[in-house]
Amino acid sequence: MPKTIIKLKKNKTQVKIKKPNFYEVILLNDDFTTMEFVVKVLQLFFNMTKITANQIMLKIHNEGRAVCGVYPYEVAETKVMEVTNFAKQNQYPLKCIIKKSI
Repeated sequence: MPKTIIKLKKNKTQVKIKKPNFYEVILLNDDFTTMEFVVKVLQLFFNMTKITANQIMLKIHNEGRAVCGVYPYEVAETKVMEVTNFAKQNQYPLKCIIKKSI
């Protein structure tokens, strides 16, 4: 009896993982929010040291805006909501926006 050779082809599945889009969280300057409050926000929500928070706060004050962090969309959106709600609770008009990172 002849031997039958069966070759099984393995299906190669290639999975490409797409990197998520990243978004910048930006704080905007205004004439009413105190510098101390901005430093507090940077420390609480963006885990910055006091020195780094002061540097970013001065950039916001002098240039009108500064990037506080770069995150996937859902995280960036959450940061904006947290900062906005915290500012409202403390009666400050601090604005925080999201911009797609390049």
